[in-house]
Amino acid sequence: MLWLPGGPRKNGHGLRKPRIALIHRPKYDDWSLPKGKLLAGETPWQAALREVEEETGLVCRLLAPLPAQHYRAQGRPKEVRYWAAVPVRGEFRPNREVDRMKWLKPEKARAKLTHARDRELIDALLARLEQLAPLVG
Repeated sequence: MLWLPGGPRKNGHGLRKPRIALIHRPKYDDWSLPKGKLLAGETPWQAALREVEEETGLVCRLLAPLPAQHYRAQGRPKEVRYWAAVPVRGEFRPNREVDRMKWLKPEKARAKLTHARDRELIDALLARLEQLAPLVG
């Protein structure tokens, strides 16, 4: 899950909320988190880096694992692994799979996500932010 640290507030009191990247997939007309399938010989870590770049145009750094999701897709069991990730370079490029991307505050991201199961990942990310702060500072 791509996120941007919030940083200090302009008034110097406290921190702004982080922003979370959501993508729109026209094939499904849904708002979701970047994800994809493993290629032969690829680790889940490598697949996460590749899929985020393919779907968003952003190269990211994976920081910490988040809970995996398990559900059925087209009648088959599916496991999706997620990591907290920050972009290090690149910019969004619309493509065949993803036509839009938005950076949203957590509460707006929760409301925009199409699938309820994805909302749990936002909660998991927020629970990890204090642990991640030294890694992204």
